[in-house]
Formats: sequence, C-alpha cells, structure tokens
Amino acid sequence: MAARTLAQATAGDTIGPVTLPVGRETLVAYANASGDQNPIHQDEDFAKSVGLPDVIAHGMWTMGAAGAVVEEWAGDGGRVVEFGTRFTKPVVVPQGGGSVEVTGVVKSVDEQTRRATVELTATSEGAKVLGRCIAVVQLD
Repeated sequence: MAARTLAQATAGDTIGPVTLPVGRETLVAYANASGDQNPIHQDEDFAKSVGLPDVIAHGMWTMGAAGAVVEEWAGDGGRVVEFGTRFTKPVVVPQGGGSVEVTGVVKSVDEQTRRATVELTATSEGAKVLGRCIAVVQLD
C-alpha cells in the first residue's frame, strides 16, 4: 500500500478492528529477539508463582502489535513519527494462545503539518491493555 495522503485522512475515520494472535511461540521468539528473558513471559509455573494468571506477553510486544496496525494504515512504517502508550493490563497468553484486538480513531488532521493524530485502543479478553495510546502519522 502507498503512503496515506492528506486527502485520505479525516478526523473521525476508524481503523480496524484488527485481531492479532499471540501464542507461546511468539513470546519465545520475541524474548530471543529482544533479549528480555524474564520468566513471566515463558514459564507458566514461575508466572503463577508471582501472582499472574499465566504467562504474559511482553509489554513492548503489545505496543509493537498496536504500532503495526497504525503502520499498515499509514502505508509506511517510517510515516509514524510519534508513538506512545501506557501499559494498563497484561496480555495473558494461555496454552492455546491469546489475542489482542486493536482499533483506532483519527482524532485530528493538521493540514499545515500534514499530520494525523490517531488514538488506538488495544484490548485482550475484553480488558483494555494499553492506555493513552497515541500515534502521529506524517501524511503524503
């Protein structure tokens, strides 16, 4: 997809919902790529011993998953010039896997800077897992 243009972005436009699966193999691959080998992400017994319901996805994986949705909407990952969030709840990943659902709303479009501000919502098992999730996208 080509980079999104100013004419293709209007305040109120929606993105998604996009459901992103996450399995235990995803957590192992992310741990190996990121170097974050915290056992709460891979060892079910350990995760439960520290009070978690099961292993949980890495927060940065969750943020990246939401970022991938806005990147696809933008048409080019280099167009996402700002991205920030707060982690509100962990994404629990049971044996059979879990998922994160991401939706977005274009909150504003600045014609002078040619930038769109997108507010994203990410949920897992009906619970909001990211808060104040905002991306700014440079438009063509």
